[in-house]
Amino acid sequence: MAYADVNGIKLYYEIHGTGRPLILLHGGLGAIEMFGPNLPALAKGRQVIGVDLQAHGGTADIDRPLSAELMAGDIAALIKHLKLERPDIMGYSLGGGVALFLAIHHPELVGRLVMVSTPFRRNGFYPDILAQQGQVNAEAAEAMKQTPMYQLYASKAPRPQDWSRLLAKLGEGMAKDFDFSKEIAGIKATTLIVAGDADIFPPAHAVEMFGLLGGGKRDAGWDGSGRPKSRLAILPGVTHYSMAIAPRSRRPSSRSSMSR
Repeated sequence: MAYADVNGIKLYYEIHGTGRPLILLHGGLGAIEMFGPNLPALAKGRQVIGVDLQAHGGTADIDRPLSAELMAGDIAALIKHLKLERPDIMGYSLGGGVALFLAIHHPELVGRLVMVSTPFRRNGFYPDILAQQGQVNAEAAEAMKQTPMYQLYASKAPRPQDWSRLLAKLGEGMAKDFDFSKEIAGIKATTLIVAGDADIFPPAHAVEMFGLLGGGKRDAGWDGSGRPKSRLAILPGVTHYSMAIAPRSRRPSSRSSMSR
């Protein structure tokens, strides 16, 4: 457990295991612990570096918006601070957006990329999810203190009183429209897209993202030589909320599914 003073923020991180570095980036209102049993499972063969993003977990908020793009700059600075050589990056939900911007703006720092339960267009979400996101604000803070998300936050946050501030910033960020189609098409890193068949967006959205990376364009041939560089995994029976701790979510770390 340590802190890195990088990019104007005091970033909390943990290192588990040894081997090729893998940076884990959690989802919104979460922390490193969000990955549950998957983290120690991954650490059996990798050096896993879990990071608490801005205003989450052990990392206090700073005076700037809660933006995946800005947080990607934090992770780029952390990679340089730790002197890592092109670590693999796995991001879940909000963390997937951070991983995406890291691959877009700092391709020289990224080995392989895994985006888990991460939409690339705001209108890719189901309509009821967009409605739920619209209810995330400072006024919801008291009611949300009854949730496991708050319990995790309160157990780690340097300033637990910032809970309502986090919800306000997160709600503001989620209200903004986005479409990263053009940026995704330019990603050079070997990428694995992971989604559940009961996720917060339809499986077709993940398939579309795979297509932007060059996947799903042709038959691979009898010898598999026509396979795209990137990969797609739709996990059966997995929701957005069980994704981070579902045992089947460990598969993206395997050499077979992330081979170059």
